[in-house]
Amino acid sequence: MQAQRRHPLPAYSFWETYFKHGLEEAGHEWVEAAGIDWVEPLVTDDPRLVQRTWQRAIDYIRQLQAERPIDLFLGYFFPKQIDPAGVRAVRDLGIPTVNFFCDNVRDFRVVPTEFRAFDLHWVPEFKALVMYRDAGLNVVHAAMPVWVAPERRTCDHPERYGPTFIGRWDLQRDDLFGRAIQLGAPLVVRGPGWRGESSAAQQPAAAASWTRRLSRLAKMARTQGPLAPLWRMTYTRHRELRGRLPAAAVDAPVFGDDYVAVTQQSMVTIGTNRYPSFRRPFWNPDTYSRLRDIEAPVMGACYLTEWTEGLDQMYELGREIETYRTAEELVEQISRLSADATRRTNLRLRGQQRALADHCVGRSISAIGEALGIDRRTIATASKSSA
Repeated sequence: MQAQRRHPLPAYSFWETYFKHGLEEAGHEWVEAAGIDWVEPLVTDDPRLVQRTWQRAIDYIRQLQAERPIDLFLGYFFPKQIDPAGVRAVRDLGIPTVNFFCDNVRDFRVVPTEFRAFDLHWVPEFKALVMYRDAGLNVVHAAMPVWVAPERRTCDHPERYGPTFIGRWDLQRDDLFGRAIQLGAPLVVRGPGWRGESSAAQQPAAAASWTRRLSRLAKMARTQGPLAPLWRMTYTRHRELRGRLPAAAVDAPVFGDDYVAVTQQSMVTIGTNRYPSFRRPFWNPDTYSRLRDIEAPVMGACYLTEWTEGLDQMYELGREIETYRTAEELVEQISRLSADATRRTNLRLRGQQRALADHCVGRSISAIGEALGIDRRTIATASKSSA
């Protein structure tokens, strides 16, 4: 996600910080070609730009490889950013290639053809593993690459805020938290969109002809499943519910230091793993583990998140983090945790210890090195190691 200017996408620049600092802390070196904008091909439809970007990177890699060996080529690429010939050129230099991608479950029904060019795939979602294995691809199931500055890895926090969710508005979240608040949950939501402001993407589209509408529905059925047009209608029925949260339940969005402070100092920090998708009806959303499932515990939050497959492999549920499955369970868990300060303190401590020990970038890179047959001593000591 290296870029030369700000692009019209939801927040993405933090990935660069997380990867680079995580690698440095693990004792590795990273290198990149100066002046390249990897994000630009993601927001344009010019395949020539993709090829030019890869060629610049390959020229730099070839030059650097002649000076000192590179152990690993690691990227976070969407299909539109990938030039398979460029990936093969890197592999031809004797450098194993790895792609990280973290929204497989949400974005794909099958692994994109472009991804097949890589030697190995770093997949953080437990649910996505079957997709890669069915495709016959090499995969490592490793945690989201989260890095938090050492001075922010504390867990003895004053509790200045009540139970809080931080995140962007969407219809599934609105429904979940709206029902929980109606059932008595004293929670607050903070993030873009909760006060009714709409992005361009949320504005209603201009009326289209019947021909264009049918074409869109046909494309939806092809890409998201034959029942997608029907499930889309279940979302339409719920759009009128937007804005039903009481004003007292919505607070200002927080970013940067304020985001860290609210995450750490909330009595209970709430996560959610559902997402809007026309592959399922509105009342039966799919879920997968998110970045926050690691980031919040690393920051020492008392963390309560929505249950999804694979969470029990990441944490000891009930001891390191807590989970809920429904709005009713969310209300119950908030009540229990709010009444038990000792338990909140223990969750902060144990969750942070587990996240730092098992879900850091260094552990993921070690797993990748082992899967690729890279000398484990090199991975452990970072002796002339680059990523």
